[in-house]
Amino acid sequence: MDADSLIQTLARPGKALAALYVVTGDDPLLTIEAADALRAAARSAGYVDRVSHVMDARSDWSALTMASQSGSLFGDRQLLEISLTSGKPGKQGAEALIALAQRCAGATDADVLTLVSLPRLDKTTRESKWAMALLDAATTIDLPAIDRPQLPNWIAGRLARQSQQAEPATLQWLADKVEGNLLAAHQEIMKLGLLFDPGTLSAEDVEHAVLNVARFDVFGLRDAMLAGEVPRMLRMMAGLRAEGEALPLVLWAVGEEIRSLSRVAQELASGQDATGVLRSMRIFGQHERLARQALARVAPRAWPAAVTHAHEVDRLIKGLVVNGRLSDPWEEMTRLAMRIAVTPAR
Repeated sequence: MDADSLIQTLARPGKALAALYVVTGDDPLLTIEAADALRAAARSAGYVDRVSHVMDARSDWSALTMASQSGSLFGDRQLLEISLTSGKPGKQGAEALIALAQRCAGATDADVLTLVSLPRLDKTTRESKWAMALLDAATTIDLPAIDRPQLPNWIAGRLARQSQQAEPATLQWLADKVEGNLLAAHQEIMKLGLLFDPGTLSAEDVEHAVLNVARFDVFGLRDAMLAGEVPRMLRMMAGLRAEGEALPLVLWAVGEEIRSLSRVAQELASGQDATGVLRSMRIFGQHERLARQALARVAPRAWPAAVTHAHEVDRLIKGLVVNGRLSDPWEEMTRLAMRIAVTPAR
């Protein structure tokens, strides 16, 4: 059972809760949401007393065994939570979990409802006696990771929960920005729900909301560079430096843009269609308009030299000496951005 199926199951009127649930997975957001859904269902069913234990091979498992058998001191129904951080309970823990599984097997509406949270178990651990006993006796919520190909659909589903939609290209762009961090994706989706009304979100609105997180932000610097707005770019560079922004982050925003547009310029020089190439690079909306300005301003043969310059700035940041470059990496970073902002078409 996945998290959405769990929530739908728990929402059924008159649904009796099992005595034992196991939540397993590696992604913090998914495991937190599944556990929260179970806690809410337990509260609604009268499990008002909650006891939590974080266990490992060195823990005193006898205390847990007593808690699972005795319930609340005040006669209330109890939710007992067990978090096994490593997936390795040790001999005493394995015996305690097997005994727990035997007590809970097939039971519903018990006085003690037990929730066991586990990391994703490897094949060897899943075949251990304690894991097999626990998973056989429990209602198991197995939460696989959301891989990159699945991420746009996952984002679309989350947006739909707040009555919002986005075009496929926008979903792909957003997936690129939050890949590998569902917590960050969740935060950005919630922010979109707060900023914009229900309906279809424009690409420009999504890009602005996701990237514009500071007064002097690195993507604003990128946009000023692409637009050729030299005074604004210089002000933003100085602002980032004064605010103590990490220079590797600044180089990432500028350098990645230069590398991307260098590839675009190469494709355009071979006769490819500009719109198709920019779409394939996930460049659209306001970003596309600014990228076209830079491509029109900077000669195709100038882009490879700019890419090399970005690599040299990276070496300066790491404390290395680069012949022909300034020793201050911030100053050389400024020169790199100026290279794109002011280079005339030739």
